[in-house]
Amino acid sequence: MKSQIKLMSLLLIAVFVLAACAPAATPTPTETPSAPTATVVENTPTEAPTAEPVTLRYANWNLGTEEENNIQRQLVKAYTDLHPNVTIEFVDMSAEGGWEANLTSYAAKGELPDVFAANNVPLYVQNGWVADLSEFTANDPDWVNVPQVLKDSFTYSGKVLGLPAAQFFMGYFVNKDLYEAANMDAPEYGFTLEEWNNAVTGLNNPSKGILGLDEQEFVTGWYSNAIDPNLKWFSFDGQKMNYNSAAFKEAIAKTGEMKPYTWQGLTDEQKTNFKSTGPWELFLNQEVGMRWDASWAVPGIVSGATFDWDFIGVPGGNQAIVFDVMAVSKTSANLQEAYNFAKWMTFSKEAYLKEVELARAAGSAPKMPVSVDDESMSLYKEFVNKPGILAALENLDNSMVESLAKTVPGYINARWEGKPGIDIGEDQDVNMWFMFNFANDGRYKYEDYSAKLEEFANKILADAAAEMNK
Repeated sequence: MKSQIKLMSLLLIAVFVLAACAPAATPTPTETPSAPTATVVENTPTEAPTAEPVTLRYANWNLGTEEENNIQRQLVKAYTDLHPNVTIEFVDMSAEGGWEANLTSYAAKGELPDVFAANNVPLYVQNGWVADLSEFTANDPDWVNVPQVLKDSFTYSGKVLGLPAAQFFMGYFVNKDLYEAANMDAPEYGFTLEEWNNAVTGLNNPSKGILGLDEQEFVTGWYSNAIDPNLKWFSFDGQKMNYNSAAFKEAIAKTGEMKPYTWQGLTDEQKTNFKSTGPWELFLNQEVGMRWDASWAVPGIVSGATFDWDFIGVPGGNQAIVFDVMAVSKTSANLQEAYNFAKWMTFSKEAYLKEVELARAAGSAPKMPVSVDDESMSLYKEFVNKPGILAALENLDNSMVESLAKTVPGYINARWEGKPGIDIGEDQDVNMWFMFNFANDGRYKYEDYSAKLEEFANKILADAAAEMNK
């Protein structure tokens, strides 16, 4: 018995010696030595690990100034408040040359912004600047509610290479009070070409400071669609331009016919009858029946209009739709964090709720949601509950895509910059912009060149599409 007691004593001494020699444990909030580990983890609150600091460089043209502190800047601040480990640095894009030139300069230095507004996605794709975001959008619940037309516009060869940052409907806004004062029926969403023409010409009265239409140039974009629904914006049918079609030729001619009813058709003497100094002021000054604009103007109209107004789209019951796009740089050091921030500034439902809150506090209106569900759309309608706007929202899938330059390879050259080998008088080797801009000023007859313009444009589109698919 004594030997057993002696043995136990020796064992106890050994245990104490080993314990004394072992390094002291540093207690953590989850350590409770007296309880089994599994029980402790389950019942004791754990402290989330501190997120690593991340700095993201961001470039956009909608940030205004620091003093203005517009809603976009406030949304950035809201994001960093929610993610204190993230710092957003605004990239200076004020250098001469334009957006693409600035991005090219940063890319050459290996300093592309992590997240940036995209003005020409096909160019960025060809240059290898943008990250494939497919793995992030694949299981993103907010992405499910993004309209398919937006998803398709920024998906190339099955890869999501841009995020829709905003969508805006575009068409005519109408001053209903002016028509009532003239004892005329104001046009409504779904109006016909004949009703449009009568509304413009019937209201027009420059001697009394009233115009039927603000500007003429936008007629070319939508008119052919009102005649032939297979043609969308500026005659594009989804694959090619239809510059030689009867519908587009009529659009060119009608654009010229409308000049006398617009600001561009006024003489200097007639302009003295108006308070406005340019077409952009006519609508809020109640000096025009119909103004061409987009839903980005709605906040200003909501806060500034003192008359009864509505959105009526374009004849035939349609509207154009405009996209803003956000890209994430392939060279970003942290693609996940860059995507998270890019999503917040684009299609995040949580961010849209915040934007609604900020707009309400400012007495303004938010932009349309990009991830569209019943809740977000109901919130938007609280601010802009106009019959024409509601009709347009129900008909968005039928919209003409106006933002073709941002998404269609080759469109910029097919529409503006390409030179089809044409001389017009003393103007040598003119570009496509010249041909459309001066189609109605007597320098040439459009129908003499329409076939050549169409052939030239469609070769550009075909070659650019083939290059993108390599």
